[in-house]
Parts: sequence; C-alpha cells; structure tokens
Amino acid sequence: MSAAILRHPAYVEWTSDPRDRLPLTLWDSNTIAEVTGGTASCDFQVSGVEMDSRDVVHGDLFVALKGEAMDGHRFIDKAFENGAAAAIVDRVVDYPHVLVDDTTEALAALARAARSRTEARIIGVTGSVGKTGVKEAIFAALERASRGAAHRSTRSYNNHVGVPLSLARMGARSRFGVFEMGMNHAGEIEGLTAQVRPHVAVITTIAPAHIENLGSMKAIANAKAEIFSGLEPGGTAVIPADSEHYEQLKLAALRVGAKVVSFGKSRHADMRLLDAIPSANGGSLVTCEFDTGRLCYTVAEPGEHWVANSLAVMAAVRAAGGDMAAAGLALAEMGGLKGRGERHGIDAPGGKALMIDESYNANPASMRATLAQLGTTPSTRRIAVLGAMKELGDFAPKFHAALAEHVIAADIDYAVLVGDEMGALARELGKPVLNSLGKPLEWEHCLTADEAIGLLEDFGIVAGDAVLVKGSNSVGLGRLVDRFTRPE
Repeated sequence: MSAAILRHPAYVEWTSDPRDRLPLTLWDSNTIAEVTGGTASCDFQVSGVEMDSRDVVHGDLFVALKGEAMDGHRFIDKAFENGAAAAIVDRVVDYPHVLVDDTTEALAALARAARSRTEARIIGVTGSVGKTGVKEAIFAALERASRGAAHRSTRSYNNHVGVPLSLARMGARSRFGVFEMGMNHAGEIEGLTAQVRPHVAVITTIAPAHIENLGSMKAIANAKAEIFSGLEPGGTAVIPADSEHYEQLKLAALRVGAKVVSFGKSRHADMRLLDAIPSANGGSLVTCEFDTGRLCYTVAEPGEHWVANSLAVMAAVRAAGGDMAAAGLALAEMGGLKGRGERHGIDAPGGKALMIDESYNANPASMRATLAQLGTTPSTRRIAVLGAMKELGDFAPKFHAALAEHVIAADIDYAVLVGDEMGALARELGKPVLNSLGKPLEWEHCLTADEAIGLLEDFGIVAGDAVLVKGSNSVGLGRLVDRFTRPE
C-alpha cells in the first residue's frame, strides 16, 4: 500500500470504537479460572456456553451442573462428542476443563463477570403474558440497528439457571443485551434482576398466571415489579398504561428512582396508540404518538395483543437509545415463535389449512387474546384445541368456565378441550348455546394430548380450516402440533 493511500483522509479519520480493544473470543481458560476461582487444566478458548450436552456445538464450554435428580458430569463424553472445547466441572476429567468446587456457583460467577465487563445497554423483560415475544422483538430491533451487535436470552431461559447462562453467553463487544425474567413465587425476579442489572425494565402485562402461588392479582403485580429493584441508576421502567395495576407499578418504579414510561391506549400513555387497522399481511398497521412525534409501522403478528406488545417494544427501544425505525422494520418482518403463535400451512383434503401453534403457554389473558384472534381469522371453519391452564389453584374452575363466552364469541365450529381442569369449560359449553351465527357449537372433552390427536383426526381438517392449538406446556399439545405439521 502506497504512502499516499495511507495518508488518505478516509484512513486518517476512521472512527475508533473502544469495543475494538475487547476480546473477540467469548471466554478463555485463564479468565474462566480467575472469575470462578477454579483451576484450568490447560489453555483453551470457547465461543459459547451450554448446560445441555444435547445442545452443545463446536467450540462450546459445557457447564456440568448438578441438580437434585441429574448430574451433568454423566454427560461429559456426549458434550465433547458434540464438539465441546472445554468444560466446567467439580471433578477431574480427561478433557480440557476448569475445576471448581461448585459448578452452579461457577456459572453465576461467569454471569457476573460477563455483566461487569460489558458496556452494553441492558433491557430486562417480564410480565404475565407476552414476555418472550416482546423480548424477541426488542432483540430483532436492536440487532438490526446495531448490525448484529445485540445479544438476548434464547428460548425461555428466564429462571435461576437460564438467566445466568444467558448472561454468560454475552460477548464483551455486545452493544445491547435483552434478557427475559420469569417467576413462580414472590422474590424470584428480585434475584434475577440483581444479576441482569438492566438499564431498561419492561413489564408487558399483569394477568392471573401463577395466581395459585401468589394468591391475588395485586401480589402478582408486586412480584413483577421486583424487576425495578435491579435497575441501574437513572434507569427506565416501561409499564402498561391500560393496566388496572398501573399506579401500583408506577409507584414501585418511582420508589427506586426510575424514570417511568408507559405504553397503551390511555390518554396518559407516553407511547400512545392512536390507530391500528388490519394490514394486508394479516397483521396491523399501527400509528403511535410520543413526546417528540408520531410513528407509523406494520406489525406482522396478528391480534390486538401484538399491537400492545409493539408499543412496549417501541418504548423499550427508545429508552435504550435504539433506532425506532429499525424497530418498525423488525416488527414488520417478525414471524410467530414456536409454541407462541407460529403459523403453519398444513396439507388437508382440497388444499391447505392453517394451524396456529400456541401450545407453549396459557393463562386466562392469553387465552382470551388468542381466541379473539381466531375469531377474526378468515377461514371456512374455526377449530380450537384448548389445553388446561395450569398454576391457577382454587381459581382454576372460575377461569376455565369464563372462557365459554370467548369460545362462543369467536364463532368456533368445533372445540377439543384437553385436561381435567377443562371440565369446568365443558360444563359451561354443555348448556344450550349458539354461536353468533346461530350454529350449535360442537365440542369434545378429553384428558390427554394423544386423545385430542385422535379426536381431531376423526373430525377431519379440510382446506380452509383455521385450527388454534393453545394450552399450558405441560398438557403436551406440542405433540399434536407436530403430528399435523410434520406427519409421518
């Protein structure tokens, strides 16, 4: 290269980024040993972190966690067969490793080190409904804006193991990190947010999920508001303006000195919905207003709940210093997630039918939202396979029975109710009712996903049908989705 080229202004004025001095490798043996207090068997570098040997890929660090019923050390050989570069263990093994006293605490130490070394803007997401979808949408927006320098927790890694694992996977050069936090009991999110230490904390909505353990909606709201306790100084709390718990959430955020940004239809919302109309692709064309202007964008995912989710995404992206235009493009391109709205065209006599996979989770709020969505889905017939909603405790009969009006309002032609708890809905539907078009509603009640598969096969899906599959994950309706979307 000539001296003239080296002196060219484009080279002289090239913008430097402090992140360029940070390591490209995720972790090396010396750093892992230092932060965990362990001893490395040799020098090595890793490009990922994994706790399930089945999911290990080439270059991963396998953390051999020990639980009450399972010991990851039993799967060391499998992890290295799948390409692990090294492992964190509590006993000497014949592979590259770091030896520690407690592998679970070592993972937590690795998570703390990852959070301490990063200069990324961190967003935490929780809520009774929609947190995984909102987390994925925020990530898609920030990844687009940062050209691939965003990180997020994958799947639903939102508990006491999944959160530190997700943190440990965050590269030093990340510009954004998006982490989901879930809970079953009070106090759990407080522990998770202390690890994540978000700059922006998002609560999607408050609904009676886990009410069996918490006892009341107010207690659920308090448990979700624990996310604010981990906010970095000057952080932002993003909360639903339309929630009956808005004031409760706002007060919890203000107590820790957070800036409060609300989203929704309410006139006081900071990210306020002005209009939402159906778009050509089945989603919505949304117009929202905030303090410095208005924005119009498309949401690919159908349903009013995704209109609300999109406002939370926009509020979070803006609070994190992201690009709202990029967020609009990301929302327009997002497809449904497996078990959370993924749409499948399935072969059926006469052509294609639609199957909507909502098999991963269910509570009263999400059931109402997806039934309403099914009711607006163009189709020849509407079929609903509805699995039991878990963790409702003594409230279960009331909440299951209350679904009857939403099933009827959705003009469903055939419903399969799965699980013992669905007996309450079956009793309601057993009363003489007609749908809004004057047709009697056909339904069946069974106890297992396998029985539901048989009932749906006997009923027969034909071209033009729209089939919603919705239930708590433990009901196992994912098997039904697999049976009809991937027939043998």
